[in-house]
Amino acid sequence: MAEDTTATDTMRPGDRAEAVRALSEAAEAIRENVSRVIVGAEDSIQLLLVAMLAGGHVLLEDVPGTGKTVTARAFARSIGADFHRIQCTPDLMPSDILGVHFYSQKTGEFEFREGPLIAPIVLADEVNRATPRTQSALLQAMEERTITVDGETRALPQPFLVLATQNPIELEGTFPLPEAQLDRFLLRLRLGYPTEDDEVRVLRRFETASPLDTLEPVVDAAQLVRLSEMLPEVHVEDAVARYLVRIIRATREHAAFELGASPRASLALFRAVRALAAIENRDYVRPDDVKRLAPSVLPHRLLLSSQSQLRGRAAAEVLDEILREVPVPLADSEGRAPVGASSDAAPATSVSGGQPTDISGWARPETT
Repeated sequence: MAEDTTATDTMRPGDRAEAVRALSEAAEAIRENVSRVIVGAEDSIQLLLVAMLAGGHVLLEDVPGTGKTVTARAFARSIGADFHRIQCTPDLMPSDILGVHFYSQKTGEFEFREGPLIAPIVLADEVNRATPRTQSALLQAMEERTITVDGETRALPQPFLVLATQNPIELEGTFPLPEAQLDRFLLRLRLGYPTEDDEVRVLRRFETASPLDTLEPVVDAAQLVRLSEMLPEVHVEDAVARYLVRIIRATREHAAFELGASPRASLALFRAVRALAAIENRDYVRPDDVKRLAPSVLPHRLLLSSQSQLRGRAAAEVLDEILREVPVPLADSEGRAPVGASSDAAPATSVSGGQPTDISGWARPETT
């Protein structure tokens, strides 16, 4: 298992580098372990790690049979955590997922029987088939990380990651999640179909038995939680933070959107880019991290105008335009942030089509 390093409130440069290295090694061990089961989904595995480290949840939108459940199980086994699956149906009640109090004849007292939601990793399959009442109970637990049954509040385990799936094709008999509930998911992912070569590898890998059956933990779940405590130490230069906010504000001002990204979206993207930087063994965030994660963090939070929908436009397509148009801050030749980057003026840039010509030099300035 990867080495454990616990972060403190204020860390010396050497301690911070060591904490980042330990987190990055743990993330790499998990990625490699899950990749023993799942073929050709390295980017999706990395995004699941981002969600877990950043304390978020994931909405998986894909057609059946693309490996969503197997991915979740492999991820849970890699960190030695319990995994529960909830098959959402219209008759599923909140008590079915939260748990109930029942009278025990053996003890003569009421006891609590935990529901499947009380687990470190939960797969809510076809969440849009559950009624709004049950969806609300699930999403409240996701946001508050507690459940309340019969007036008694219980904390959910740490880590706590919900993977909710939706079939984007079959919509009959479903209850689509409203925008306010979609906003609660940190990321939206689509695993997609494997390439031809990857699908042949899938056939060979599962030819005799499932590799999931022999998968062993490589990182302890509690250790992963402790490692994630260092994420606030990952440095975000003011110019990078302003770049992130300008992208968010551009969604609110774009004519194609009726509803742009909220401040919750800003915070979600901010947490996500820190987690990504640490996974890649960096204690600082680059503008490129923002550009890489925005397509997974933002589109499901954006509501297109009726005219844009009639034209067949997609939120992801419009967001790509925004990412090309918003100027990217650049560091100078010596790795310093642009002069005046912390002011209200636009940061210095030298870009072509919104693409950065240099994304280095965003490390935290150290005092000697």
